Amino acid sequence: MNKLLQFSFLLALGAITLFTSCEKEDLNVTEDVEFYVNSSVFDLEERGNCGRFGCYEFVFPLSIQFPDSSTVEVEDYYNLRTTIRDWKEANPNTEERPVLAFPLEVMDNEGLIISVASRAELARLRIECRKEFFQKRRDRRGKHLGGVCFKPVFPLSVSFPDGNTFSADSPRALKQEVRSWRQDNRGSEERPSIVFPIQVEYEDGTIVDVASREEFKALRDTCSEDEG
Repeated sequence: MNKLLQFSFLLALGAITLFTSCEKEDLNVTEDVEFYVNSSVFDLEERGNCGRFGCYEFVFPLSIQFPDSSTVEVEDYYNLRTTIRDWKEANPNTEERPVLAFPLEVMDNEGLIISVASRAELARLRIECRKEFFQKRRDRRGKHLGGVCFKPVFPLSVSFPDGNTFSADSPRALKQEVRSWRQDNRGSEERPSIVFPIQVEYEDGTIVDVASREEFKALRDTCSEDEG
């Protein structure tokens, strides 16, 4: 092999090695980002025992706070994941994860809507839940296996402890009305609740009629058992 061919061969070999190395580095970066996203969503749900395998569901829109103190409101689980992914890609060297911003609302297994003013209040709800689903809800790659099983179909009605009923045409309208009621009734231990019957939509688009609190709770229990 003459010197020119030898040089060309070495140059090509070096280019292939560099390209392969870059590909592996890009793959590792992508895996790191996805692990961060999955772990962050897991942590947010675990703090309140929320989601498919917990006692409660987040009432969206939901606000989260990132390590740089920026706060972002998200509309649903998909928006939650994309928001965390975008932040991590812009802050690749940060390992600290986002936290929930308060106040927030959650819904229990019977359709009661609970206003949560602080981390301490959320911790108390988590203890009341008495479920330990979260210890086993990751696969070997760190992927979080939770999320929402189904969501209520709007419009739906909410009954307040004072006897008034409000028809919400969107999750945001529901959240705003519940929060407004709570501000006006800070001393009340009672909670607003969904008026049945309602419809819920599963992840695959299937819509199911739910006639009562008992049926609603049974569906929530089925969600956790399906991937147990």
